[in-house]
Amino acid sequence: MKQLITIISPILIVLFMISSCQMGQKNRKAKKTKQKKERVIPPVFVGDSAYAFVVDQVNFGPRVPGTAAHKECASWLSSKLEDYGGEVVIQNFKTRTYDNVARNGKNIIASFNKEAGERILLMAHWDTRPFADHDDNLENLHTPIDGANDGGSGVGVLLEVARQIGIKSPKVGIDIVLFDLEDWGPPHEMQITYDEEYWGLGSQYWSQNPHEYGYSAAYGILLDMVGASNVEFRREYHSDREARFVVDLVWNTAYDLGYRNVFIDEPGGQITDDHYFVNKYARIPSIDIIHLDPNSKNRSFFDQWHTVDDNIEHIDKQSLQMVGEVLMTVIYNE
Repeated sequence: MKQLITIISPILIVLFMISSCQMGQKNRKAKKTKQKKERVIPPVFVGDSAYAFVVDQVNFGPRVPGTAAHKECASWLSSKLEDYGGEVVIQNFKTRTYDNVARNGKNIIASFNKEAGERILLMAHWDTRPFADHDDNLENLHTPIDGANDGGSGVGVLLEVARQIGIKSPKVGIDIVLFDLEDWGPPHEMQITYDEEYWGLGSQYWSQNPHEYGYSAAYGILLDMVGASNVEFRREYHSDREARFVVDLVWNTAYDLGYRNVFIDEPGGQITDDHYFVNKYARIPSIDIIHLDPNSKNRSFFDQWHTVDDNIEHIDKQSLQMVGEVLMTVIYNE
């Protein structure tokens, strides 16, 4: 009997091991299947709605700080964000532009799902360039621009995101920050020496003086110039260096949605945009989804950049749609 047990025991052990392996494989397969099924389908982002929000902004005229259009648009943006359930804070600040003139700005912050512990920061700038310094027509060089794409497109997408959050909240908290005085850097003919601090004045102020003491977020995503036709987004240098995991998350999400030809997996330029200062001062890992086309005539930006042609005629609803879908899928799957 002892010998029989000795003989059978290894057999039982082998059978047990085989059974355990099979069960383990089944459990892993079941787990993968379960994870796949649990992926959250976000509310449907409506590109037409985002486009309408861009139109509404442009209808105010150039949103240059200190003008009536700027003041009226600020009130409209605040009202819209409140309508969609955001707790809105207007951060008034004073700063100096490159010409040493003191100017007043307004950062507009809307918080959703305040009780959530984990928070995601979404950003765009809402002011517009006070002069068309890259226009081919010399008579337009001192003309304020509509900023349909440069400013308006990112805000339009975020307003539609806010509208959808008001209908169905994601599990994480969302803070939307619309920065002011991003685009009052020196005109092209004066940019003999480069000073990054001349740009992104609103984001510099907010990053060093957040709307809530000790504010932080898991990561941030900035939208800038996302509405042109044939839009292309590349991995911006500071984004990849400071927040590569966020770039990977966004780009992989875009690939899953079929937008591999839009979110291109190759290095982009080095852009001093609002995310740069959020990384530098607020220490929130942040990326920039920004149109970067090496074939463009305007320093890799879209062709109408800083010209009077940055108007609603050059906004593509499909570009807004793609960016909105990617952003919604990211935040609703956190």
